[in-house]
Amino acid sequence: MSPAFSRRTFVWSAGLVGLVSATDALPRVGGEQPREAPDLSLPANNLRELIRMQASLREQDVPWWYDGTIYAVEPGKHPQALFRFEGMEIYWMRHLPGGDYELIGNTVTFYRDLATGEWLDTFENPFTGKINAVTPAVQGGGPGRGFNYSVKGIRFTKLMDQLPERPLVLDWSFVRDVVWMHNETAYPPGLPPPRAQRQTMFAPVASMLDDSLDSLPALFSSTVIQPWPKWMEMGDRPGHVVWHASGAKLGSIDELPGDYRRRAERDHAALMTANPAGNARPPSDLSK
Repeated sequence: MSPAFSRRTFVWSAGLVGLVSATDALPRVGGEQPREAPDLSLPANNLRELIRMQASLREQDVPWWYDGTIYAVEPGKHPQALFRFEGMEIYWMRHLPGGDYELIGNTVTFYRDLATGEWLDTFENPFTGKINAVTPAVQGGGPGRGFNYSVKGIRFTKLMDQLPERPLVLDWSFVRDVVWMHNETAYPPGLPPPRAQRQTMFAPVASMLDDSLDSLPALFSSTVIQPWPKWMEMGDRPGHVVWHASGAKLGSIDELPGDYRRRAERDHAALMTANPAGNARPPSDLSK
């Protein structure tokens, strides 16, 4: 998006469209896999289908739009809904020598009031009584600051020499006319806990079987566990937040909801493309 989402990737603040955590185990394929489907015990097939599901085999912008709710979790208490969020992640899959790829991209996430749905610029913090200035979750980067995708796993480009190689194997499920892929975010060492993400991406089986498609029409749902947002100024208060998000891959940013797109283009126009050449599209007419 998270379902991520992720997601972005540079360990997105929202963490919605995350990295796949490769293991040495064979992939688990649930349901009845069609005979025409690729052999998902082979890392090369997992890599190709992952790229088609998450981004595109072509070097092009691949935007995702998502929304959801963020919950506060305190020890011994039921989760409490805090606010909603809405955002976009846009990916670009760079082709590298030897058949590898680097996924780069941007994320722009804004928060909305839980009751009214209006954009949140300030938040009346129910835990501290303070009025917090709300900071959108915005990140971006270019070549060398993304993730290396190969049959040897998914690794941070900057940490390639520090992370072990593992065969890329994923979990897939088939039922009726739908296939979905499970993944988890791999965070870099040293980040404060708690951090975890579990995401599922969905696509029509027919699209996976259509070998002419570079990018599959996909949806996702994701749950992310993270520390309190810094802008909430929670100090050492015990607890954390849980993001629950759902979203869809878009054909282009023209399919973004109008009010979100107008704000994103107004405040972060340079992040509306992940093209490493920097060929940003002109903003839409913000008066509409």
